[in-house]
Amino acid sequence: MVYIEQADEGERQCIFCTKPAENRDRENLILYRGETAFAIMNSFPYNPGHLMVAPFKHTSNLDDLESTELLEIQTTLRYMVRLLDEGMKPHGFNIGVNLGRTAGAGIVDHVHWHIVPRWDGDTNFMPVLADTKVVPEALESTYDKLRRVMDRLGAP
Repeated sequence: MVYIEQADEGERQCIFCTKPAENRDRENLILYRGETAFAIMNSFPYNPGHLMVAPFKHTSNLDDLESTELLEIQTTLRYMVRLLDEGMKPHGFNIGVNLGRTAGAGIVDHVHWHIVPRWDGDTNFMPVLADTKVVPEALESTYDKLRRVMDRLGAP
């Protein structure tokens, strides 16, 4: 996978630090910014609408996060689920965090939560045979669709 290969090749820039600092939210697929956390679309989605929620604080350790940061992360997760539910109508969600490379983290130095919308029958032969996932919608189209729903919903 490109993002894991880049990390293995010594690319040290953290996307969860650099992308918010650039203030180009649409280009960087940042859907939401709170005071201590933000939501960003995954550039390598498992499914359409795959989002990640991360603190602005660069840490891999949950113990480094203050209670207020954890609360905002949970509030943002809840809001993003509502956003995806209204904007994409999935049948369910996988929500989780991978702590450490062995646990499956592609970016190990900055803790983040995944929200993956799921639909009945959304697994096909491509990920099984070719380690490839076909996403039927361009990331920018999904971004624009979700931003329109956010405008309607208001802040979390």
